[in-house]
Amino acid sequence: MRIIRGKYGRRRFDVPHNITARPTTDFARENIFNVLENMIDFEDDAPTALDLFAGTGAVSFEFLSRGCSRVTSVEKAATQAAFIKKVASELKAGDAHTLVRGDVFKFIESSKLPYDIVFADPPYDLPGFAEIPEKVLSSALLHPGSVFIIEHSKKHDFSALPHFFDHRAYGSVNFSIFRIPDASDAETGAGED
Repeated sequence: MRIIRGKYGRRRFDVPHNITARPTTDFARENIFNVLENMIDFEDDAPTALDLFAGTGAVSFEFLSRGCSRVTSVEKAATQAAFIKKVASELKAGDAHTLVRGDVFKFIESSKLPYDIVFADPPYDLPGFAEIPEKVLSSALLHPGSVFIIEHSKKHDFSALPHFFDHRAYGSVNFSIFRIPDASDAETGAGED
């Protein structure tokens, strides 16, 4: 696993062979972060981020590396959670990183803390996959100005959902991006459905 840019840029970590997660490819991760950097000022705003179905934690650590002030990783599998904990310790992430080992659906329902960025990379064959965007969009995880990204296969089309902003495809990896309008959007007319 490689962290692409930022303060931990070019750091590499050997992923255990028994991890079953399908990590976002470096190519796709680099491109979606380029999109995010055009939407969010990581350096000045120090946004908060949530990584659902965190897997190896590659996206979580990319968020930390690029300047997020607080990153929460949610991962159910013991092997993946242990790896995330190990990498966070090696990076000396401290209070900037929180690992929640548990069920993502329960976390979505119970969490009352909003984030500036929510990223979800569920297993493509997960039962109920198609319902995840609606669950996140109707949860307390987002506030005006929040950005939500879900990684998915080409068989899904989420463009009819509220607050849909953009779709990007990098090889076989697809991202649907949602942006919750804030007061500045209302003034400029941006972000309207």
